Amino acid sequence: MTSPAIVAAMLAVAFSDSKTLATQIELDKAGFSPNTIDGQWGRKSQNALERYCEARSIPVPATPEEAFDALFSARPPRFRKVTVTKEDIESVAAIPESPAERAKLACMGYETVAEMLAERGHVTVPTLRRLNPGKDLDAPVPGTEVAIPDFPTFDSALAGAEAKDAPKADRFVISLSRFEIAALDGQGRTIALFPCSIAKDKAKLPASGDLKVVAMIPNPNYTYKPDYVAPGAKARKHVWPPGANCPVGVAWIGLNIPGYGIHGTPRPETIGRAESHGCFRLANWNAARLYSLCRIGTVVTVEE
Repeated sequence: MTSPAIVAAMLAVAFSDSKTLATQIELDKAGFSPNTIDGQWGRKSQNALERYCEARSIPVPATPEEAFDALFSARPPRFRKVTVTKEDIESVAAIPESPAERAKLACMGYETVAEMLAERGHVTVPTLRRLNPGKDLDAPVPGTEVAIPDFPTFDSALAGAEAKDAPKADRFVISLSRFEIAALDGQGRTIALFPCSIAKDKAKLPASGDLKVVAMIPNPNYTYKPDYVAPGAKARKHVWPPGANCPVGVAWIGLNIPGYGIHGTPRPETIGRAESHGCFRLANWNAARLYSLCRIGTVVTVEE
């Protein structure tokens, strides 16, 4: 009888070899993000594939498996092994519920090592577990090796924005109906695509037209203001520190409407909905990548 451990390992190999998973990874590497990578083909993945093909003037394959065979089969290995360090383990900490207690933190970092590694690989935590059966990702020890999709770190993307020779977008186009931000080059070709969330309250959506980038802040802090204050009470503001679990994520791109911007989020699984307070939210890895394509003064066009 085959042991459960061996069966789990065999299933993990089959999952890591999934053409759907590989197609999502390759689209993300090319800058056309399906948002979180999970081996499940849905609206965001299909949109990424369609826009990738549109930018290259090639037919859209009928399935992710056909897309892999036609477009990505010759690519190099898609995964890398990362080793959990003592520093990784010591850096995680629970984030308190109290706004005042959050303001006392030095960093709003990851709450678990699994969350940290999943975000490095642009995957969901369940996907991380499927790729690493038998690994204790809830309480890993130093030296534990974990397989994740191979992407650059946020720091390299955020630092890239400062390089004068780094490629930049000519403009960004935010589509409210498609829940996406497209980065265009000088010829109007799409060079990157990012799923986004928009304001839940339609009254808070900016009008269609051109805005511009007026501020770029890597690893920003966040000023918390309560949504409700009892009559006669005074609203207390709290400044929460930077970190991957900061409400505005790892990057802030401010627009020329006070209080509006494009930023990251600690909850990438929620992207693609009308649920924000007014800003445009991206998964942290996409916020960092968009930041690297941006400069002060870049035009941001809002359209339906």
